[in-house]
Amino acid sequence: MTTNPTLRDLVSPIEQRWSPYRFAPRPVEQEKLAQCFEAAAWAASSFNEQPWRWIVAHREQSDEFQKMLGCLMEANQAWAANAGVLVLTAYRRTFSRNENPNRVALHDLGQAAAHLALQAAAIGLQVHQMAGVNLSQVRTEYQVPDEFEPATAIAIGYPETSEPSDENARELAKREASARQRQPLSEQVFSESWGRSIGWK
Repeated sequence: MTTNPTLRDLVSPIEQRWSPYRFAPRPVEQEKLAQCFEAAAWAASSFNEQPWRWIVAHREQSDEFQKMLGCLMEANQAWAANAGVLVLTAYRRTFSRNENPNRVALHDLGQAAAHLALQAAAIGLQVHQMAGVNLSQVRTEYQVPDEFEPATAIAIGYPETSEPSDENARELAKREASARQRQPLSEQVFSESWGRSIGWK
């Protein structure tokens, strides 16, 4: 991974977080995994609904792991196969208290996933989040109730630190080594009207 210095002092997990494509094929300790999900549980959500749900498969559970791996798009399967843990995410589309639509449920799932990723980075793990998921297959394979919507997948594990051993691994290593780039705040943060930059770098 190529690290780019942030322009400002940030809490260390934000600076340390990245999305590896190469994971060491080793288990993730249960306590560390529980820490990550507890961090997710403390994310803010509208009316404290906590609409997120997680389905977890450990690499030691070979059949369950392969079942979940099969729900990923083919492009993600090859590299995600080495992760210590795979996770499928879902969110409740309506509020449980009144069944009204929860228009920010996906936003709240994203907040929880970010908490999980930052906690992972703080304890030596890394997370790679994926949109490439066969959502209808997830619903069928895991019997997801109608009031919940399958959303994304997450690979959790220890980044591979050894030299790549084949062409595919070398290509993944090259992707990891590319510069971490972010749009300047001047293009993201507006003041007074849309598109009027607040002036920060």
